[in-house]
Amino acid sequence: MRVSPVAWLFDDLGQVIWAARLQAGLTHNHPEGLKGAEAVAACIFLARQEASKAEIKHYVRETFAYNLDRSLDDIRPSYGFEVSCQHSVPEAILAFLEGQDFEDCIRNAVSLGGDADTQAAIAGSIAEAYYGLSDTWRTRIEDYLPDDLLEVVRHFQKSVK
Repeated sequence: MRVSPVAWLFDDLGQVIWAARLQAGLTHNHPEGLKGAEAVAACIFLARQEASKAEIKHYVRETFAYNLDRSLDDIRPSYGFEVSCQHSVPEAILAFLEGQDFEDCIRNAVSLGGDADTQAAIAGSIAEAYYGLSDTWRTRIEDYLPDDLLEVVRHFQKSVK
């Protein structure tokens, strides 16, 4: 969930994946954690490049071997709190894939339960790159941020445009 900025810093998928692995290595010392960060960053990068949801799904399935052939309705009945990347990243990606807009993607992720804040952060990060943020959402988000963090966000946004 902390890797999303990496996907905005490079214009090459290989560089994004390299930087995602490097960044994730600071907090994750397990191959699945690194793989999850790479997958999330790849989704955001592909969404930025206007790839279709089918193209994003195909890339993630083929490159990271995540099972994206399930539906959220199939997952919900037996899903519980799970912090491992291999049981939260694919679910977050599915929440994005099944979503119809930015808010719907986040609601999908939360509806699974489990590690909902992480999954919503991941699904929302991909959704922002895919759908963008409406002025309404941007204002809502900015209203929650203290001035010092808002300045960091604005600086980052200026540097990646």
